[in-house]
Amino acid sequence: MALQPLKDVRLIDVTTSIAGPYCAEILAALGADVVKVERPDTGDDGRAWGPPFWNGESAMFLAVNAGKRSLAVSLADERGRDAVLRLAASADVFLQSLRPGLAERLGLGPDILRARSPRLVYCTVGAYGRVGPLSDEPGYDALMQAAGGLISVTGEPGRPGVRVGSSLIDMGTGMWSALGIVAALLERERT
Repeated sequence: MALQPLKDVRLIDVTTSIAGPYCAEILAALGADVVKVERPDTGDDGRAWGPPFWNGESAMFLAVNAGKRSLAVSLADERGRDAVLRLAASADVFLQSLRPGLAERLGLGPDILRARSPRLVYCTVGAYGRVGPLSDEPGYDALMQAAGGLISVTGEPGRPGVRVGSSLIDMGTGMWSALGIVAALLERERT
């Protein structure tokens, strides 16, 4: 891409599945240097999702992780966590989609990372937000489609509702997260 407005931005991507990776892919397409952190045993859950597969790789995984570099470390291991902390200290953005509360338990929560790097933009991608009765619950696209009523209006008359084929909620979440990150980067420069 000739236009790279984020060419001087480094993003640490500690996400899996679709929403977070898609957010980081959008920012990579705008020129950000994205370092994806994956588990050493299985990597991102999306690596196994298909069909379709392309040369043995999940086409969906490849699509939402284009333009990134990858690093495999265990966040449960002190050495892996220290490596991520060092990366975060020199980053502009830290993006995570760990289970609710796990980033804080691992020492990768916003207070800890921003204490080390006050200009860091920290974004959490999750199902229900930080407050409310479901804030501690994980969620996936199909669950959000059902809870939001989208499944009830999709399908054929007289038959049960069906899930929208694409991960529409996850992709919308990723897009809005990318927009929020860009806005936060702009605000950071102004203030």
